Amino acid sequence: MPASAPTDAELLARARDGQSRAFRRLVERYEDRVAATVIGMLGPGAEADDVGQETFIRFYEALDQYRGDAELGTYLTRIAINQSLKALDKRKRWYDRFWSRDENPDAALTREPPVDGDEEIDERDRTELVHRALDHLSDDHRAVVVLRLLDGYSTRETAEILDVPEGTVMSRLYRATSALETLLSPYLSADDLPSR
Repeated sequence: MPASAPTDAELLARARDGQSRAFRRLVERYEDRVAATVIGMLGPGAEADDVGQETFIRFYEALDQYRGDAELGTYLTRIAINQSLKALDKRKRWYDRFWSRDENPDAALTREPPVDGDEEIDERDRTELVHRALDHLSDDHRAVVVLRLLDGYSTRETAEILDVPEGTVMSRLYRATSALETLLSPYLSADDLPSR
């Protein structure tokens, strides 16, 4: 009979004792979840890869500070969100320095709407449009959309990750989805739009 997989707590204890294999198993266990959050916040690419790695570096540096008050996946998602927000701030500062508002390449969705609704939008185009639309949201609204609609966290879990009241999550989600509907309605059908 095969041995059962070690729990997060067991792996954490081993990692704190310096067992690199235990930490590596934790990374393998949660890397998909962290990647989904970071890509939701930043879009795919090298920047998201860097932030994903930075998330686990920060986690490793804080191993002794994690007390288990939140589930490990929730804790890692919180780090991923914080690192993503820092990357977004850095991105905005870069744009402000090198582009005027009129020249900003992300200032508008650039794809023309389908003519008479006959043109099909494939999955890759749909994903790109959603990520471009997310760029038009405030960081707070983007984080709520990523956690609630893309990652599937509950309102309570989202509030815990962002350290805000549940009512704030619901309010931000309503405003964010309304903005996304406005941005995306010329491009996507009602079935393709994010739902609350």
